[in-house]
Amino acid sequence: MSGIPYAQLSLMMFLQLAIWAAWAPGLPSYLSDTFGLSGRRTRGVCASLCFAYVLSPLLGGQIADRWLATEHALAAAHLAGGALLLAAAHQRSFRGLFALLLLHSLVYAPTLALAPSLMFRYLTRVADQAGGIRVWGAVGWLVAGWAASAWRGAAGRTGKGYAGPLVLAGGLSLLMAAASLFLPHTPPLGRAADPLACRAAVALLAHPNVLIFLLIAVLVSSQARLHEVSTEPFLRDIGVRDGHVPGVTALPVAGEVIGLAVLLPLLLPGVGHKWALAIGILAWPACYIVCALLGPRWLVLSSLPLRGLGCALFFFAGQIYVDSVARPDIKASAQALITVATLGLGDFLGTQFAGMLMDFFKFEGKFRWRPIFLVPCILTVACAIAFLALFKG
Repeated sequence: MSGIPYAQLSLMMFLQLAIWAAWAPGLPSYLSDTFGLSGRRTRGVCASLCFAYVLSPLLGGQIADRWLATEHALAAAHLAGGALLLAAAHQRSFRGLFALLLLHSLVYAPTLALAPSLMFRYLTRVADQAGGIRVWGAVGWLVAGWAASAWRGAAGRTGKGYAGPLVLAGGLSLLMAAASLFLPHTPPLGRAADPLACRAAVALLAHPNVLIFLLIAVLVSSQARLHEVSTEPFLRDIGVRDGHVPGVTALPVAGEVIGLAVLLPLLLPGVGHKWALAIGILAWPACYIVCALLGPRWLVLSSLPLRGLGCALFFFAGQIYVDSVARPDIKASAQALITVATLGLGDFLGTQFAGMLMDFFKFEGKFRWRPIFLVPCILTVACAIAFLALFKG
């Protein structure tokens, strides 16, 4: 692979995740501080946005696999997404903001499958090369997240404070739309026996390994969601200052960078998909068990990169696995299945589960963190055991 495609694909991954990182993490605080939404209603809003990741990814895969070059589909989706985010930045009513963010999620969700499917198509050695490109997505998440956090902090917890990150996300989306037009040309691969690529992709569930992976992915992503929901209040409860929380919450990105750039190229050729994916699953219970100790603080903080390691070795390695078993004419739709399973069903179930678990173990206004973390620890260990027992390969 020459330097020019490498740079193009790396920029694509950087912008793809930077867009999301700019606006999504600050949404719960904004809904609570500006509109006075309770924790339960805020979780309901976030869960509603998850439905976009169930409804639209397979349509995006169908478009790229059958009708339109992938880079053009990406450009159109991000152009529309950027316009919707910029419009959302000017909204001061909850209903208007929610409607625009829901529409944005519907057009953004398919791009999370289209970007990796385009990348995989131009790699000659996926196991060696993919992590080195995807790592720029982690960097994009970190940079955009810090920029948005600084913007919110400078403007205060107001409508204007959240409008800035939305403007940033909208600008990044428009930049991604323009950059997509310079990506390698990736047209649909000729005529296919089945005109419905989404139907052919769903037929992959007839393969036992694919079915087991996607079912476990739903469960693992639902438990991973708990850590995302609980991180900020947990860090404050163990004595991390408010001003240090944004920096500490970036620690998982360090683990993701190590997983993508260092471990993934070693594990996939060395131990294969099965054990790489299993190690990725086990990263979460390892993190949860340390957090359940509640201290010392340095030990808890040093465990947070395990979250990013899990993302690299399970979710991204899972994308590589599914790409390896999908027919060439349904690869975008196959990636869409993963988006539906993890960011759609998994995140929806995880948001509901996290809310119920944290409410159940809250007494006199304080969370009982040890059982809150032990429950997903047990469940993710069970997922790892089930995966190792049922996944053949």
